[in-house]
Amino acid sequence: MSTDTVKKDILRGGQFLVKETNCEDVFTLEDLNEEQRMMRESTKEFVDRELWAHWERFENKDYAFTEETMRKAGELGLLSVAVPESYGGMGMGFVSTMLVCDYISGATGSFSTAFGAHTGIGTMPITLYGSEEQKQKYVPRLASGEWFGAYCLTEPGAGSDANSGKTKAVLSADGKSYSITGQKMWISNAGFCNMFIVFARIEDDKNITGFIVENDPSNGITLGDEEKKLGIHSSSTRQVFFNETKVSTENMLSTRGNGFKIAMNALNVGRIKLAAACLDAQRRVIGEATKYANERIQFKTPIMNFGAIKSKIAEMATSVYVDESASYRAAKNIEDRIAMREAEGNTHQEAELKGVEEYAIECSILKVAVSEDCQKTTDEGIQIFGGMGFSADTPMESAWRDSRIARIYEGTNEINRMLAVGMLVKKAMKGHVDLLGPATAVGEELMGIPSFDVPDFSELFAEEKDILKRLKKVFLMVAGSAVQKYGAELENHQQLMLAASDILIEVYMAESALLRTEKNAKRFGEEAQATQIAMSRLYLFSATETIINKGKEAIVSFAEGDEQRMMLMGLKRFTKYTNYPNVVALRTQIADKVAADNGYTFD
Repeated sequence: MSTDTVKKDILRGGQFLVKETNCEDVFTLEDLNEEQRMMRESTKEFVDRELWAHWERFENKDYAFTEETMRKAGELGLLSVAVPESYGGMGMGFVSTMLVCDYISGATGSFSTAFGAHTGIGTMPITLYGSEEQKQKYVPRLASGEWFGAYCLTEPGAGSDANSGKTKAVLSADGKSYSITGQKMWISNAGFCNMFIVFARIEDDKNITGFIVENDPSNGITLGDEEKKLGIHSSSTRQVFFNETKVSTENMLSTRGNGFKIAMNALNVGRIKLAAACLDAQRRVIGEATKYANERIQFKTPIMNFGAIKSKIAEMATSVYVDESASYRAAKNIEDRIAMREAEGNTHQEAELKGVEEYAIECSILKVAVSEDCQKTTDEGIQIFGGMGFSADTPMESAWRDSRIARIYEGTNEINRMLAVGMLVKKAMKGHVDLLGPATAVGEELMGIPSFDVPDFSELFAEEKDILKRLKKVFLMVAGSAVQKYGAELENHQQLMLAASDILIEVYMAESALLRTEKNAKRFGEEAQATQIAMSRLYLFSATETIINKGKEAIVSFAEGDEQRMMLMGLKRFTKYTNYPNVVALRTQIADKVAADNGYTFD
């Protein structure tokens, strides 16, 4: 990591809303170094050979095959990318860990879930919170695939309210061990794991505590049957019952009562990794749908020639392009923040924890946006295949089912929408993000006379960047007025928070695509980026329409009279195009390129 990277003024989490980002300062997939490109290719080779070629086995609930392929991934080092070298890992940076998570997850949700549960929430809590003895004992085994991990947080009565779990941990009379009793559910990898991260409450503590528990059936651990699920059929998902399971006090993870913090920070990493895990799934669906549309003849012509199909392919390609742009932008922000903290003297543990926590807002944004795009893409994939898409004989049907879980785990999308806005407001109150100043300026602008001058939009994205600045004002207007009106009670007005969150999400995603394309147009030329320019413009148009809708919904729901009229006029002013894009022409341009390449080729 260069000194310049460490010392540069990295935007803090949430500051994208109030500070301008130069395109040169964002990381894109086109910026991958040689080592990362080689890692991507080796991961894709593994997936094509071991997973994609056998996707039907994953649909037939072949749990043993999932375990077998996980072991093969371990032998290739793919389970150890994020693990420090001192514990048997590759010790690669955050972008590289995202890259592997991205490209290893596209063939089947069953393997993707097993991989994520093991490398993320199964291993990471020990590497980030474990004592040196715990890390030396467990992490090398987990990194190599000799052992597999699982994460026991959710209970029948504790889902989104994770800190309300009833599982108890009782200290023994001699003070040397705890006895854990309770029930956990939806535990990924439960059927073949060697170790659990278990969260339990000691006495009447306010917060839960984490423990490392080895999977020993003779120690009061029993498993429920494999759950019958809509998708991810070969992901082992079972209930785990603990009946006075003895755990040494040495296996307490971190300190007493710190479990809730461990769980929340693990989820922050899990959210951005889940976004990555939804990327290659979209690319593969687009590839299969494009091939089918190019080959399927109806009315004496390939169905790809029909405008209705072109519209779908264009929107699908645009979604994953935007999702890539935002995911890798945030990943590099996290990597740079980690490097900066390490340069300041923080340990790797401290640096990574704080680095990811800094961008918790972006992690929630990405989790929501990319999981929902993945669902839409798989749905359209089925539609392009028509009746064949509904058949279990093609991978479209399983892709659609597998994608559905992504909107639920790592915190439901509703929870993450409210978290994104809630965390931003808290950051503003702590002075980490100046929302008050810009929000006040927007309020003053609404009271003033608007300028009728037409700016010079001759440069690439000049108008789009002007619109983006104004879309940020919509969020500041809506959220600022809502905070002013409701204060700390805002969290009780969930529908308003959901509307504000959708505005925030669209701003971040649209800006990320524009910045990626602008950066690449400057270095590769506008002609070489013609399709990417079209995708960026198409997405911004759609984002603006969403913001108009959500902004109006919020304004008419909490403002009245003159205030409402003024804000609605502001909404109209802030979302106005001088030159509307030709949406049909953009979609056609994008679809024609994807059709010519017989798939998605922008990564």
